[in-house]
Amino acid sequence: MDKLYGFLKNSTGRSFPWNSTQDPNPCSWKGAVCRPPNNSSITRLSLSSISLSTSSFLPVFCEIDSLEVLDLSNNHMSEIPGGFVEACGRISVLSVLNFSRNKLEGSLPNFSGFGVLEHLDFSHNMLSGNLDSQLDGLVRLRSLNLSNNQFNGHVPKSLGNSTLLEELELSINKFQGQIPQEIANCGNLTLIDLSANNLSGTIPQRLVELSKLSTLILSANHLTGEIPQSLSSINTLSRFATNQNAFTGLIPPGITRFLKNIDLSYNKLNGSIPLDFLTASNLQYVDLSNNELDGAIPENMSQSLIRLRLGSNSFNGRIPSLYLGNLQNLTYLELDGNKLTGPIPPQLGFCKKLALLNLANNLLTDVLPRQLGNLNNVQVMKLQMNNLSGEIPIEITNLTRLQLLNISWNSLRGSIPPSISNLQNLDNLDLQRNHLSGPLPYTIGSLNSLLELQLANNRLEGVIISLPKYLQISLNLSNNLFNGSIPRSVSSLTRLEVLDLSNNRFSGEIPDFLTTMTGLTQLVLANNSLSGMIPKFQNFVTVDTSGNKDLTNSTTLNTPPGIRQKHKGTIATQVQVVLSALAGIVAAGIVLAIALLLPRQSSRVNDEHKQMGQGESPLPEVNVAARVNDEHMQMGQRESPLPEVIATAGIVLAIALIFAWRFSRVNNEHMQMGQAESPLPEVIEGASSTTNAIHRHDPKTEVE
Repeated sequence: MDKLYGFLKNSTGRSFPWNSTQDPNPCSWKGAVCRPPNNSSITRLSLSSISLSTSSFLPVFCEIDSLEVLDLSNNHMSEIPGGFVEACGRISVLSVLNFSRNKLEGSLPNFSGFGVLEHLDFSHNMLSGNLDSQLDGLVRLRSLNLSNNQFNGHVPKSLGNSTLLEELELSINKFQGQIPQEIANCGNLTLIDLSANNLSGTIPQRLVELSKLSTLILSANHLTGEIPQSLSSINTLSRFATNQNAFTGLIPPGITRFLKNIDLSYNKLNGSIPLDFLTASNLQYVDLSNNELDGAIPENMSQSLIRLRLGSNSFNGRIPSLYLGNLQNLTYLELDGNKLTGPIPPQLGFCKKLALLNLANNLLTDVLPRQLGNLNNVQVMKLQMNNLSGEIPIEITNLTRLQLLNISWNSLRGSIPPSISNLQNLDNLDLQRNHLSGPLPYTIGSLNSLLELQLANNRLEGVIISLPKYLQISLNLSNNLFNGSIPRSVSSLTRLEVLDLSNNRFSGEIPDFLTTMTGLTQLVLANNSLSGMIPKFQNFVTVDTSGNKDLTNSTTLNTPPGIRQKHKGTIATQVQVVLSALAGIVAAGIVLAIALLLPRQSSRVNDEHKQMGQGESPLPEVNVAARVNDEHMQMGQRESPLPEVIATAGIVLAIALIFAWRFSRVNNEHMQMGQAESPLPEVIEGASSTTNAIHRHDPKTEVE
């Protein structure tokens, strides 16, 4: 034992609770049990949860030939030394070996010897590979737990040779193929858990031979076919779970006759629920959710029911109420996602133990029954997406344990009761998409546990006086009739992530305190009557202020300065190009007009002169010009007014180029100075000067 103490001390890196020097009697050591009455030998050793990281000391245990139980669970060992299995296999009385919750890797050792081993637990490790003959020698095995590993291949048929096996747990591995029929040879089996593997095929019919079976868990595989009706004849079967498979067909009648717990959820079962399905006296937990079932929910139900889950099917008709008031143990009722009609039964108020009530997404009508206020233990009430009408009963505000209340997407009217402040444990309140009206009660500000408040798409109005102080997830007041300024109480919501005040009548400026809300990621203020400057928000905050015509820079929300300056430069460049092009077009037009008008004017004057037959022209200036022109022609000169036109056009183009250069220089100076003002006024002034210059050099004016 001194040798063992040294190993343990070095492995754990700390003083171990065993100390052979101070206490030479190992039977008094923590985790050690000796055989009474004389404590002559150690029969049990438990080194669980002491942070062991190495396994080199394990063969030392095999020297204790009286050892019956060895528990090394919940440590950090990654391997088992080869000498351990061979040495401990010779201990003739070792019956329990527990290596669960370590970090063991590799394949499962070959357990030769271990003639009396009854319990073997290697669960919650990282073992892998196939299971072949490693367990063949364990003829006395009663419990085998290899769950939560990475074993693959087929479930070994040789397990059928372990005729004494009572518990078989192979869940959460990668086993594939079919469930072997040979398991039925283990007539003493009480527990089979093959869940969360890749098993396929059907449920073996031979399982009905397991007359002692109490728990059969086949969940989360790829099993197909129908649920065998023969399972209803196993009178010891109390738990049956085949959820998350691909079973089809009808639910067999009588299947729940002896059951306490049945889970057939997330399959493809169809048809209606058998009339006797919910009547078994021992039945406590039923889950048929997420199938393709239809028809009415049977009226007759077991008074032992604790949980009834029938959601996400196609059940129709009314919620059964005849025996509903007798379900005194009912704690969870989930009928959501069906086609149920009619009112919510007032008899639900007699189910005093209800903690969860989910009737969402149906076709329920009429008012909310006041009897719901009798459910003093309810914590979650989900009634959204129905056709419920009337007002919110004040009695609901007496449910002081309520944590989630969702009555959204209905047709509720009236105001929010001020007594809503009684719900001090409420962390999620969703009343959106109704017809609620009136002011937001100031008492809502005392809901100190509330993390999310959804009141959008109602007709709430007035000034907001108070808000819950510790909202974190979302505050949605959009699409109402609220007015006044954005409430100061928002400033305390520093951890709020989403704030939506859009489509209301809020006015005034956007307060700067919104920029100090460090948790804010989305701010929606669209379509109000806000005015003034938009404050600068952090880059990770998405801001929408559209539809507020009096806001400044409402179209450049949350744009970094560099991008905004670049945007201005782009606009300025576009203006420069457009105005330069216009100047060129004007110049070209003037040149063309002059070129066309001069010959036409001269020709018209000559024609008029000939028609009048007079020696003197009524236009002396033109006549003088004509005489001068004749004199030039007589002198042999061929000069025309075209040079003067070309000169005038050149002056115009030069002015345009000077104007473009001046505009570019002014624009660059503005960009360098970071000024927000546009040089457009100066551009307009320059354009006016250019126009005046063009008029001063108009040849047509000179001619006339």
